[in-house]
This record gives sequence, structure tokens and C-alpha cells, in this order.
Amino acid sequence: MQNLLSKEEMEAVIDGDYSNVFAVLGIHKNKGSKEVFIRAYQPHSKAIEVLDRDGNSRGMMSKLDERGFYQIDLGQTDNFDYKFRITNDQDYTYIEEDPYRFLPTLGDMDVYLLAEGNHLEMYKKLGAHIREMEGVKGVSFAVWAPNAKRVSVVGNFNNWDGRVNVMRKHPSCGVWDIFIPGIGEGELYKYEIKTQSNDILLKSDPVGFYAEKRPHTASVVYDLNHYLWNDAEWMNYRSEHNSFDKPMSIYEVHLGSWRRKENNEYLTYRELADYLIPYVCNMGFTHVEFLPVAEHPLDSSWGYQVVGMFAPTSRFGTPDDFRYLIDKFHQAGIGVIMDWVPAHFPKDAHGLNEFDGTHLYEHADPRKGEHTDWGTKIYNYGRAEVSNFLCASALYWLKEYHIDGLRVDAVASMLYLDYSRKNGEWIPNQYGGNENIEAIAFLRRMNELAYSQVDGAITIAEESTAWPMVSRPTSMGGLGFGYKWNMGWMNDTLRYISHEPIHRKYHHGMLTFGLLYAFNENFVLPISHDEVVHGKGSMLSKMPGDEWQKFANLRAYYGFMYTHPGKKLLFMGCEFGQDYEWNSDEGLRWFLLDYPMYKGMQNCVRDLNLMYKGNAPLYQQDFDYRGFEWIDHSNADDSVISYIRKGYNPGDYLIVVCNFTPVVRKGYRIGVPEDCQYQEIFNSDDVNYWGSGVKNEGFMQAENTECNYKPYSITLTLPPLATIVIKPLH
Repeated sequence: MQNLLSKEEMEAVIDGDYSNVFAVLGIHKNKGSKEVFIRAYQPHSKAIEVLDRDGNSRGMMSKLDERGFYQIDLGQTDNFDYKFRITNDQDYTYIEEDPYRFLPTLGDMDVYLLAEGNHLEMYKKLGAHIREMEGVKGVSFAVWAPNAKRVSVVGNFNNWDGRVNVMRKHPSCGVWDIFIPGIGEGELYKYEIKTQSNDILLKSDPVGFYAEKRPHTASVVYDLNHYLWNDAEWMNYRSEHNSFDKPMSIYEVHLGSWRRKENNEYLTYRELADYLIPYVCNMGFTHVEFLPVAEHPLDSSWGYQVVGMFAPTSRFGTPDDFRYLIDKFHQAGIGVIMDWVPAHFPKDAHGLNEFDGTHLYEHADPRKGEHTDWGTKIYNYGRAEVSNFLCASALYWLKEYHIDGLRVDAVASMLYLDYSRKNGEWIPNQYGGNENIEAIAFLRRMNELAYSQVDGAITIAEESTAWPMVSRPTSMGGLGFGYKWNMGWMNDTLRYISHEPIHRKYHHGMLTFGLLYAFNENFVLPISHDEVVHGKGSMLSKMPGDEWQKFANLRAYYGFMYTHPGKKLLFMGCEFGQDYEWNSDEGLRWFLLDYPMYKGMQNCVRDLNLMYKGNAPLYQQDFDYRGFEWIDHSNADDSVISYIRKGYNPGDYLIVVCNFTPVVRKGYRIGVPEDCQYQEIFNSDDVNYWGSGVKNEGFMQAENTECNYKPYSITLTLPPLATIVIKPLH
């Protein structure tokens, strides 16, 4: 029979070793005789009958091999739509479409762009997508695995048998695809990959939109086209307003431990919408920032070891539940920033590590491809497909989830080839330097895409070194981020405030040094989760003195932070002075708010947010030296500093005075720029904050007495361990 395979070819199909199974299975026309024949491989079956679209029988298939290989010759006829009536080895008969009769799901342009590594919406092609082909509903699958011998989709629908749904390979781009009819949303699946060395790997989908709840690791078919957004007003506002001269006070949240249920179970995304959003609004924050929500296997990694760069974690609900949470934040006027982790990925067997049996996503050489400190792999940023994968992930969250900003984790580890490495543990770049040229190119491209393709979106770098121009445009030679975390300010000022007040005069420079470089970057001042874990203690526990002084120190410090140039970020729990350091395995210690000192701290932070948002001088010129002016930075002996924050409009300014000793200073004179009345609008020593209540009551009239190189001056009473803010009255 002309259309029969050789025994060797049939054996290869049955073993899952045939290089192009679509050329064998399905419907084909013999070029010489023009006869049509159909082949099928159905393990665990007794018989297969071919039906046409109307259900008419076109004959029983011949069983060429007892393991389930069939063929039928139909003579000279046209190709036609058909189905199989299958009787399995349990004598159960059912009708099934043949996946091997359907055309590829990737078009020529998709293949070209994927091969080029320039398909910015690759998530619309790769992964699992519910669709209809030739009037048949099902799911298309596509995955990049160029070095695999064979790739199959496995799931409950085929008894996790990798011989059943072997995929079609597009050699030019290394992507495999298949359309599997008759399945839909909610199906569990993985890719079974046979390597060139005949090892079998079970991998979750790198572009999967949803995953099983840990500890299970299968991907889940999910339709992203259901959700109807209700945040058009926010999205329009965001696209029309520059964030640089707007207030940005960020509440950093770990969704798994902000609050827990009574049985210590997680709140869902929708429950978080009910509780977290009113809290953030009531506290006056402008933005919320989530620690990574992309799918990750280990709770204790806090999300920083990601296996699903396109899947919000199923710990808290479905992708649409996550969209609901973001949507509700936007409807409440709150921006949403998400931690995004392109710096490394874990070695979990179901993840990206040696995905197709080769170092596909990572460098092969551990000197470039592994973070030994973290036990994780480093992306090969120089590989076009990997860079595209990451850029597409960034755009995916911004577009499909309406995320307002991406905070990019561990940028320093990407920029330096010798990051946390000793001599001999790293490979210099082509010029002999330690800069990771490929990572730099990737970050620049990612930022260019984010800002050019998504109106109003922002990117923020967690970059802990003095790398220049992190938050400057790529056209100037910068990395292109919108903002950079000011780790230097955070480290210096926390060291300062942790000293006993009597010793602070010897460390005064730590308080003021940040102003020497405050306008080199677009800085965010971060009091993040990193400062309250791993034995560092809570913010409150860093403060010296007795209980009252600890709270007073912290309130004064927050006052300094909120009036200092730069956007603000505060980790959850820090706003009410949680006593213990953060524990991700339980909710925050909300019961502390029953005590006046913690409630007072919360009141203080709320009022700081409200003052900050209500006074343009505190945010309009955060990144311009013209927005800041020292009154007195040199009074180390008294540990007092004073400065002016300025808005765009002349005469629109605030005066800030910080007293970092527990001494009440009466008759303290500072210079002011105008002959007018002044009024205290914030005082961190207020009794409502559990302070001692030392105030500057009423109006203060400027005197025609020069001080601090200013033509006028006022005299104040400085409360102990406090920050006060004074406003001119015109």
C-alpha cells in the first residue's frame, strides 16, 4: 500500500520521536495517486470510525499497530472535515475531533516576528488561547522550545499522555503549536518536552495566564477576554497628567500578610478590594505597590522568585479577580504599582530552568547565568527571544491589567557582571569591564517600550549603586526609568535616626548629605519591606529611647521624609509603628491600634499624607533644585535643620523645621523670605499623635530681623523630637 509508513517511521510516531508528526497524522493527499488517506494514533483504543461533518460514516480505520496506530484510504476524493468515533479499551465509544486536521495557529508574520525576537504581543500567540477554528471550539497552544526533540501538550483531557497531542514545530522560530478541539477554560495542562538526550521534562507554560494553586504546578487555560473594565476615567486622567509634578505617596503591600482571616487564611483579591482600598484611601496614600504578584512556588520568597511572568498568583484568586482589585483601586483614584522581577528566576523543575533540555532562558556558564546568593538563574538578556519575552511581560501587565507602574527589582544585580561575585567568579564584557552590556540594552528597550506604548505608565528602578542616569531618558544615555529608589538617603538617614539624640550632632552629615545629590535622579524615598525583615527589626525598634521617645523619633523622621524632595514609599505596618518586624506568615498586628501610641502614629501618617497632597510645594518640584532651599543645615550641636520647599508659583512655599533632640527649644529664630504672617500647619508632637502637645499657636508675624541670610525672621518653639511645617499667609 503506497500510503503506508515504514515500520521505523510508525515506531517513531508511537514513541514520540518523529520530527514532524503533522506530516504523518491527519488527512493527506498522496501526490502521485491523488488518493486521500487519514492516519491517527490513539493509544488505549480498540477501533476508530471516520465520520464526515454530517455524521455519516466514511469507513472504519485499519489498525496497523496494536498500540493504537490507524490508517484509512479513501480513494480519489477531496479533503473534507471529519471526526472520529472512537471505541476505547474500556468499550466506551465517543466522538472526537482530530487535532491533526487543523492548520497552524501561527501566521507567517507571527513566525517571522518570533524568529526575530521582536513580537511585543507574543503573549497573544504563545500560551493557551480559547478559540474557534473551522467552526470548532477548542484551545490553541504554542510554546518556544527550539532545541526539543518533541513537545506535547498534556492534561486530564489526554490522561497526561505525551504521545497523544504532539505539537507542530516551526523550525525558523523554534515555536511548537497545536489546536486541541473540544477543551476549554479551566483545563489543567503542561508541556511534556522530550530533549535531544531523550529525557522527559514536564514544564508549566512560560506564557501561561493562570496556574494551579501551589504546591501544584500545572498551568490553567484561562480566557482573558471576559473582564469589562470600569476605570476609563482614571486611565484618561493618568494619560493626560505627568506624574513627576504630582503627589506620589506609595503604600507598599504584601497581599498575603496585610491582613489574614481568623483561620490565618489569605484574603482573596476581591476581599482585599473590600478592606484594603478603603484603608488606603482613608490613610491618604496616592498609590499602592504590590510585592510581586506573578506566580511563584514558594511563599517565603514573597514573590521574588517568579515562575509565571504572565500569571497573577492563584493564591488569592483568578486573573479577573486581580483585575477587579486593580479596577476598584482606580475607581477610588488610587494608582497601582507592581513589583516586576526580570533579574532572575528559580530553578524549580516546572519552570524556565533548562526549559527544553538546554540553557534556553539562562546563560550556560554559571559565571553569567547564576546568582549563587539567591540560588537562582539569570536571564540571557543578549538572546533576542529572551529579551522579547521579558519586554512582552512588562507590556502585558501594563496593558492587560491596567497596572500604572512597574517597580523593577534588583536592577543593580542586572547591571554588574561582578555583582556579589569574587575574582574568577565572573566574566568581563567585551571591553574588559564589569558592566552587563546586554542587560543595559534590555532595560533601555523595556523602558522605551513602556513609555512609548502605554500612556501614563511609569517604571521605577530599585538600584542601590551610583550608576549614573538611571532615571534619565535613553536619548541622553540614561537607562530610561521614570524613577529610582533613593537607597543612599534611606541608609544614611536610618543610621542617623538610630543614634541616641545626644550623639546625633556627631552624625549630622548623614541627615543632610542626601541633598548633595537629591536632584541627580528622579528619586523615590523608600521605607520598604527590606528595612523591617531579616533581623533588622521594625521601624519603631530602630528608634532609640524609651517608649515615648521611640514614637516621637519615628514621627519626626516621617515628617522629615514627607517634606524632603522625592516621592514617598512606606511599607505596610510602618504607618502605625508596628512593634515587631514583618512576618510574611501572618497578618499585621492590627490590635495595636487599640493603644493610643500606635493610633497616634497612624493619625500622624494620615495627616502627613493629607498635608503632602494638599500643598504643591511638597511635590511639584521634587526633581529640581529650585524646589528646595536650605535655611540652616549646619546646626549640628542642636541637631536642628530647617529648609524651604517651593512650588511652581512665586510665594508658594512651606518652611520645615526638624528638631532631632528631646529638648524643647523656645525662642528659636529662623530666617524667612517674606514680611508676612506664618502659621504652623503640621506638628508631629501633636497630642492627637501621642505627642506632648508643644505647639506654635496662632499666627507668627515676621520680624524685620535678618537671620540665616534671609531678610526677615520668626521665632518658634521647637517641640521635642519633632518636625513642624509652617505656611506663609498672604
